[in-house]
Amino acid sequence: MIQVIVVDDHRLFRMGLKTAIHTEHPDISIVGEAECGKDLFKLLPTTPVDVVLLDINLPDKHGAEIARAIRQEYPEIKILAVSGENSTDTIRTMLDSGIEGFISKQMGDIDELANAIRSVACGLEYFGRDIAKIVFEVYVAKKKTLQITSEFTEKECEIINACRDGMMCKEIAEKMGVSINTINTHKKRIFQKLGINSTIEMVQYAMKCGIIRIET
Repeated sequence: MIQVIVVDDHRLFRMGLKTAIHTEHPDISIVGEAECGKDLFKLLPTTPVDVVLLDINLPDKHGAEIARAIRQEYPEIKILAVSGENSTDTIRTMLDSGIEGFISKQMGDIDELANAIRSVACGLEYFGRDIAKIVFEVYVAKKKTLQITSEFTEKECEIINACRDGMMCKEIAEKMGVSINTINTHKKRIFQKLGINSTIEMVQYAMKCGIIRIET
């Protein structure tokens, strides 16, 4: 029997889910319900659970914050996000928090949800059909970002971020304590590495790829 806690602030959703799971998938048991993060963490110390079904937008905390706390305090528990919000930024944030799966309330059905629960309970990842494409894009973007940032020196990263903040070459030179010619030389090397020809393109590329800010 797979034991599940449902975390969602809509009572009707929790009731409907519990009824459907009980009726159609008897190998899964809803052992607890919570409408916010606070209620969930009251349940966890005394409720044996394999999988937490976690909505993202809750009254007290964001789902990512709750997921990170679960990861830290109860690393053996699997987390399956079930949400109507499936933007790329949201999915990236949830993936970074350590979830095992994500399915959409709009696209998923009770059978898919049950399969997702079984998958993550067994230690596998599960992403709904509409989510999988975004997850792949996030993965590719992260891999590309790591490759890109490893090609830049610390000074080059500092210049990229300064340009992203709207600083002119003279201001960057003053901040870094070097000449404007030195800044221009660094920028030319950055352009060559990225295969671009302008500061605007550099800033757009940096924002798209999420190049890491280095503070000085």
